[in-house]
Amino acid sequence: MLFLYNLIVQIAGFLLKIAAVFSPKMKLFVEGRKLVFPFLEQKIKPADKTIWFHAASLGEYEQGLPVIEKIKEQFPSHKIVLTFFSPSGYEVRKNNTVADVTVYLPLDTQKNAQNFLKIVHPDLVFFIKYEYWPNYLYELKKRNTKTYLISGILRKNQLFFKWYGGFYREALNTFTYFFVQNETSKKLLQEVGKTNVSVSGDTRFDRVAAILEKDNSLDFITQFKNNTLTIVVGSSWPKDENLLVDFINSNTLNVKFIIAPHNIKEEQIQQLKNSIAKKTVLFSEKEGQNLADFDVFIIDTIGILTKIYSYADIAYVGGGFGNPGVHNLLEPATFGVPILIGPNYSHFAEATALVNMEACISINNNKELDEAFKNLIQNDDIRHEKGHMCSTFVQMNKGATAIILKHILNDSI
Repeated sequence: MLFLYNLIVQIAGFLLKIAAVFSPKMKLFVEGRKLVFPFLEQKIKPADKTIWFHAASLGEYEQGLPVIEKIKEQFPSHKIVLTFFSPSGYEVRKNNTVADVTVYLPLDTQKNAQNFLKIVHPDLVFFIKYEYWPNYLYELKKRNTKTYLISGILRKNQLFFKWYGGFYREALNTFTYFFVQNETSKKLLQEVGKTNVSVSGDTRFDRVAAILEKDNSLDFITQFKNNTLTIVVGSSWPKDENLLVDFINSNTLNVKFIIAPHNIKEEQIQQLKNSIAKKTVLFSEKEGQNLADFDVFIIDTIGILTKIYSYADIAYVGGGFGNPGVHNLLEPATFGVPILIGPNYSHFAEATALVNMEACISINNNKELDEAFKNLIQNDDIRHEKGHMCSTFVQMNKGATAIILKHILNDSI
C-alpha cells in the first residue's frame, strides 16, 4: 500500500507541474517548493533546536497561532519552523513574525520526508486540525519525535475508519497525543484503539478572544461609518454578493455597507462596484476622498477584515452558498455582532451551534436575507441580544490552548 501511495504522490507531482502552466495558484504551489531545502539549510544549522508546526492553509495557521505563541514563550531557545501546504496560506502569512522559518511543505515522498527531517530535526511537531502525510509521519516515528495533533477534527467517512484504511490507521500510531475538538472525534479514535486522546476544544476561540485586547481601530473606517449603522460583509463570493447587491440597491434605510470579498482580483472588484447603485468607494481609491459621503466601501486588499468587524453592527459571512461552506464567523462573533450566513454550514461546529442558538441566521434566498436584515436593522433589542449571545459563546469556549500547553509541558523534552 505504501508503494501505491508513493506512486500516486509521484504522479500527482508530475500533474501539478503541468497544471502550473495554466493556473497561477498551481504555479505558486510548484515554484514555491523548488528552493525549500536550500532555504532550510541556510536558516537551520545542525546545532539548532527546532519545533515544527504544520498548517494546511490560512485557517489552520490562525487556529494554531495561540499554541505557536505560547510554545515560543516556553521554549525561547528553539527555532519555530512553520510549513504550509496551500498557497492561500503561505502567500498570505510567509512574512509572519511568530515563526523563525516559514516554508511550503515539500510533497509527501519518502525522500522529501527524510531530507526535510534531517535538516529540521525537530524536538516537537504539531499538526494543526488535520492533514496526515504518511511518509512524514513514518519518518517521525522512526526518529521517536514527539508529535501532536492540535484542534483535531475526525469524521466517520475518513479513510482511518474504513475497513480498507489500515495503511492510514497505521500512520496514526505516530502521534504522541491527540488534542481534539469534540467527543465524536475522541470516540472515533478510541474505536481504532487510540487512548492517547482528550477533548481540549478549539484553539480558534482563544485566538479570536485575544483580538479584543488589541487595537482594532482604523481611522478610515471610523470616517466612513460616521456613527451610522453598518453591515460588514466578510469573505463574500459571487453567490453571496448577488443577494447582497439586490438588498443594497433596494434598501431605503439609513445603513452603510462594507464589503470585503474573498477574491480581490481587479476585474471581479470592478464588476461588483459597477453592480451597486449606491455611492461606492474602493479601499484602493480612498485617498483624498471624504469617506463619510459614501454608502458602500469595498475592501480590495487583505489583512484588515478582523479589525473591520469591530465596526460592524451586523455581519454577513460569505461562503455559505458554496463548498465546503461558510468562512470563519468567530471573528465577528467575538465583537458581539449578530451574523448572517448562507445555507452550507453543517461542517462547521461553531456555525451549527450559533445557528441553533439563533445568534446566527442562515438564509437561503433574497426574501430571507431581506427579512433578516430588516429585522436586525429596525430592532435594536434583537440585534443586541443576538450579538451578546455571539460574544458569550466565544468567551465560554476559551481555554483549549491552556489545556494543550499544560500537557505539553508535563510531557516536555
